Amino acid sequence: MQNILALSGCAIVVRHWFEIDLDDASMEHGARVELRELAAQPHRGSESAAQLITADRPLWRADLFDRLGDPPGSFAVAHYHPEFSGNEPCARTWNARLTASPWSWLGDQITRLGAGPGRKAWPLEPADATQLSGLADVVVTMAQRFAPDRCGSASQCFALTRGARESVALMIECLRRPDLLDLGWVAPWMAAP
Repeated sequence: MQNILALSGCAIVVRHWFEIDLDDASMEHGARVELRELAAQPHRGSESAAQLITADRPLWRADLFDRLGDPPGSFAVAHYHPEFSGNEPCARTWNARLTASPWSWLGDQITRLGAGPGRKAWPLEPADATQLSGLADVVVTMAQRFAPDRCGSASQCFALTRGARESVALMIECLRRPDLLDLGWVAPWMAAP
């Protein structure tokens, strides 16, 4: 399940995400919040025809994650990606305030449009920037629905992330220590669709 809040030229995509660390096969899950650019599409059909909406180019991502096995709500592996190169995120960026108070941190990021020490605001159309900045509480509420402490089992996690089956399969394929993987937990993603 994904929630998408679309403005004229950008969208916030919020979902529960499940991830496997490629180095040690530890598993993480929680709310993923992405800012995406809406790709311009040619008009199709009549003046009343439904139009194509594509949330394409990623601009920013926050992963408000717990590591499975840690106390729920600890956010010990919460991080963000302030930049993307094409579709690929930059390395994880850590922030003590993000770990200590993830919802407040997220609200501030949306309100300030990503601007901060050494960081420019997101490149948004002025009207979208004004509108998005005022929707910080809405985005935080959406993200809290996908918090890691709201998912307590592999079946719950899979139900929220079944659309990520291909990504999880790629993670499993790329593990440096597959012997450390909890096969019981990842069984739902490994089952044939």
